[in-house]
Amino acid sequence: MSTLQLILDLARSSIAMLVLSYASWSDYKTREVSNRVWLLFAPVAFGLTTTELLLAVPNGTSDLLPYATCFGLTSGFAILIFYTGGFGGADAKALMCLALALPFYPDKLLAPITHDISLISQNFFPISVFTNSVLFAALAALAMLFYNMSKRLMTHENLFQGDHKRESIGKKILVLLTGYKVPVEELKEKWHVYPLEDVEKTEENRLKRKLIILPKDEGRKEIVERIDEAIKSGAIPNEVWATPGLPMLIFILAGLITALFFGDIIWICMRLLLR
Repeated sequence: MSTLQLILDLARSSIAMLVLSYASWSDYKTREVSNRVWLLFAPVAFGLTTTELLLAVPNGTSDLLPYATCFGLTSGFAILIFYTGGFGGADAKALMCLALALPFYPDKLLAPITHDISLISQNFFPISVFTNSVLFAALAALAMLFYNMSKRLMTHENLFQGDHKRESIGKKILVLLTGYKVPVEELKEKWHVYPLEDVEKTEENRLKRKLIILPKDEGRKEIVERIDEAIKSGAIPNEVWATPGLPMLIFILAGLITALFFGDIIWICMRLLLR
């Protein structure tokens, strides 16, 4: 193992964490990440990785095909998840750039504290990062559920009232996992908080409340205005379901840090269960 390989491993890992840290911060603050971030990250990541494989790793040219395979499969997976609505464009670009920077676990530089590097991490490290990030997102959902149930126990009030009682159980569960009740003033002040409900006029000319499962930027302003008008008219109470919409990039960053220093969480859990 050469000093050059260690330096390049350190550079690739550090740059990946720094770029994802900035992207996570930008996504949290503005819900946007400039394409310039990925346009700068991608060639730097590609240059460092190919330089290491060609100059620093013995027989590193044999890893060029696995490198290309990792990038191709990760990109295809990221694009598929994007087009099915699983996450946004910045999340997909982050995984693709990560496949350029860290296609394989940098075992010459680091070792997870569990001393257990999964087969996936060895060959498709970005997938380990993704699965870790999904677990962190699931934990956030459980925390939201715990908050809602605690509020229910403390206030003794039904979480779903009026028209919401007639919504499907599936919708109610998703709302409990992703949102909480806020006054309409918070929706108007915090643009990154998205309403999880809307109001519409029925044929009987009354306002009907309905739950929203996939909030979007498009139409958010109009929904908030309708809710505000309904509250002012006394048709609905001044507490509506909303979600802070935590960016997936935050969970991807957490997944990267965990994968580097702890390991592939799903792999570790499977190993423990099968012992």
